[in-house]
Amino acid sequence: MSQLLAFTGARIFDGNAWHDGSALLVEFGYVAGIVSTDALPDNAERHALDGGMLVPGFIDLQVNGGGGVLFNNAPTVESIRTICAAHAQFGTTALLPTLITDTAAVNIEAIAAGVEAWKQRVPGFLGLHLEGPHLSLARKGTHDPALIRPMDAADLARTVAAAHDLPNLLCTVAAETVTPQQVAALAGAGAVVSIGHSDASYDVTNAAFAAGATMATHLFNAMSQLGNREPGVVGAVLSNPNVFAGLIADGIHVHPAAIAAALRAKVGPGRIFLVTDAMSQTGTDLKTLTLNGRTITRADGALRLADGTLAGADLDMIDAITFMVDHIGLDFEEVIRMASLYPAEAMGIADTYGHLGRSAVANFVHLSNERAVRSTWIGGEAVWSA
Repeated sequence: MSQLLAFTGARIFDGNAWHDGSALLVEFGYVAGIVSTDALPDNAERHALDGGMLVPGFIDLQVNGGGGVLFNNAPTVESIRTICAAHAQFGTTALLPTLITDTAAVNIEAIAAGVEAWKQRVPGFLGLHLEGPHLSLARKGTHDPALIRPMDAADLARTVAAAHDLPNLLCTVAAETVTPQQVAALAGAGAVVSIGHSDASYDVTNAAFAAGATMATHLFNAMSQLGNREPGVVGAVLSNPNVFAGLIADGIHVHPAAIAAALRAKVGPGRIFLVTDAMSQTGTDLKTLTLNGRTITRADGALRLADGTLAGADLDMIDAITFMVDHIGLDFEEVIRMASLYPAEAMGIADTYGHLGRSAVANFVHLSNERAVRSTWIGGEAVWSA
């Protein structure tokens, strides 16, 4: 069998431009180029696709669960494998299993599972996202207030070690809870530090960014809002050119008008990118979930605690893309970048992820012309097909 594969029969969007009458070449799990179908190498093994589009695989930096599994409830390699497989059917080819605020013991288990998942090369596993426990009680959202606490020396040492051991580590902290010195230590170790679940002022938030934080977690949600005299976390994020921001695009977490305003206001090159904040329901028909002993109910497109607090999102990446195109009115190509290139840039891995340029990891999605996922490929291998 040839090691050179040629995918033909679909339009190809490489993350920048469209290619018609062309083939995507893949060799040893990486993109070898995009060439005219009239100039295919003789040794290429052809994979003929029946129309539609090939686009870069989606990257989700905030995934709490999927396939009936919540990472907090079972922080194991098998859970990571199940979560990645569940999201692959919606076009996600790389994700960060996300640990919501929990005990130090669960945090240790999760990191160990992530290290082992990387050793086993679990398809779709990109690293870990530790969302808490060093957050603001005032902006706790669904996080258990009994488990939220300041970062101590042991927490910092453990997280710094995890940044060295994992391929990618994202840490969500509150700007007023974790000191600039701690932010600098995490960033210096290679972790991407994100400000979230924070009631910090504009100045305090910018101090965290100056110390090395480069991201904000689920923009608008669980953070101080943009005010006329106090711009808060939202204002600091939108006005800082070096900061990226995740966005839950379901029309429930953030009003479409607020999404549109943020897109117009965001100063770059830092971009707004899509996340699902999905829980264990993804890929299942589950109606209730459990987190830290509390019941979450799935209804009317949302996940909520008994008091009505949103608890993650009932969302997958292809639905987020559809929402941004159909309800926000963005060009399809830009929305694809929000689901692939921009999260890769936010994690500092855009040299090999988030596009279909030469030498990129061959993660891609075959979509119908109606934007339905027909197949998902990771490292040039099919992991899901309709």
